Amino acid sequence: MRNYTQFYIDGQWVDPIAPRTAQVVNPATEEVSGTISLGTAADVDKAVAAARRAFATFGETSAKERLDLLEAILAEYLKRETELGEAVSEEMGAPMSLACGFHTLLGKGHLSTAIEVLKDFKFEEQRGPTLIRKEPIGVCGLITPWNWPMNQTCVKIFPALAAGCTMILKPPQLAPYSAQILAEILHDAGVPAGVFNMVQGKGSEIGTALSTHEDVDMISFTGSEPVGVQIQKDAADTVKRVGLELGGKSAWIVLDDASLAANVAAATGGMMGNSGQTCSAGSRLLVPSARMDDAIAAATEAANGVTVGDPKGNFAMGPVVSKSQYEIIQGYIEKGIEEGAQLIAGGPGKPEGLDKGYYVKPTVFVGTNDMVIAREEIFGPVLVIIGYDDVDHAVEIANDSNFGLGGYVSGEDLDAARAVSRRMRTGAIWVNGGFDFHAPFGGYKRSGNGREWGEHGFAEYLEVKAVIGWNPA
Repeated sequence: MRNYTQFYIDGQWVDPIAPRTAQVVNPATEEVSGTISLGTAADVDKAVAAARRAFATFGETSAKERLDLLEAILAEYLKRETELGEAVSEEMGAPMSLACGFHTLLGKGHLSTAIEVLKDFKFEEQRGPTLIRKEPIGVCGLITPWNWPMNQTCVKIFPALAAGCTMILKPPQLAPYSAQILAEILHDAGVPAGVFNMVQGKGSEIGTALSTHEDVDMISFTGSEPVGVQIQKDAADTVKRVGLELGGKSAWIVLDDASLAANVAAATGGMMGNSGQTCSAGSRLLVPSARMDDAIAAATEAANGVTVGDPKGNFAMGPVVSKSQYEIIQGYIEKGIEEGAQLIAGGPGKPEGLDKGYYVKPTVFVGTNDMVIAREEIFGPVLVIIGYDDVDHAVEIANDSNFGLGGYVSGEDLDAARAVSRRMRTGAIWVNGGFDFHAPFGGYKRSGNGREWGEHGFAEYLEVKAVIGWNPA
């Protein structure tokens, strides 16, 4: 049983100003696994004040000093990487192989990438008579979700530190454990008091307090579109910068060639990873209508081959994060059936033999792009296959969405796949797979604004100053 009832403020573990607690439920067992404290606006005020004091000195540190700090953090991260993975699995249900694999690798990767970028980053550049300086924006409020806890926490913290900012982290209430351990790692690495602060609690309280606070210069939020919209409204009165990485309904276009079945199977399996709880997941699988029978056969076999069970066991997919999320997903599955979509795998209810835990069947529909299950983000292991007539039609369907976060193109003809990728209105596109920590990540349309990952992620935390006459003619 984990009991994390203190906040990390000004370099110390401190009690909440007004003690309140909440229980955390293990999604695999439906049993209470621990307790956290719920903060208030008063705790946020205390954390912001500490961050503001610390910024006066940390904002003036050299890149070398910050580089040394990040390298010290990496050393501590490596010591506790397995512990972080175990916490991720317990809090949000990822299988241990995934939690101690890709989940923690992402956190380590963002830290290593921040180190790599900082080594060569140019904070000053002279252009004619003008010096252009990139300076830390100040105090940042970082609000993170539960689906990829290490990825989405580390992709904010480490670029912010590298830029010279101070910060207050609001971790997800559903997945608070890994953030607690990460705070301990930062403390043990010697992060100066007040530079990093953490307040647990409800998004409606802590997130709102950060977004409206006049001494917070920037908000970085990853989560749902409705909450992102509210954060923008809350931040407007103080004209603070807001970076948003929101929802997605990403299209995966499979081109018509001999690899179609293999590509459909890969796309189907990819959709089920992390129980479908990935904002950039390829939840709309676009296949040639003339090859629909081949696609259905491949997708059905792939979905039925996804094993589901206890995260501690040897299974590909664990539970979804909570009872509420389970019920939302079940509602969408029922909606798909009501809409007349063809159910080819999975369906309502829990997988056979899994009566306890928030487990969802890997589910695949064949439908059309006007259906609710093809328009709204389900955030679960539910895939919709949609037929297209030709490549122009495929691109039209892909772009017919309110979202534009991720996209995928699979095909043997690389030039053809590249041509399709250029026409898709979305922030990141994977052509026949691949991975790159330096590739900018963020959305078009209602998927948000700003970019994270690599050098582009540094820009979120920097202001640009022009010093004219620095070099007189």
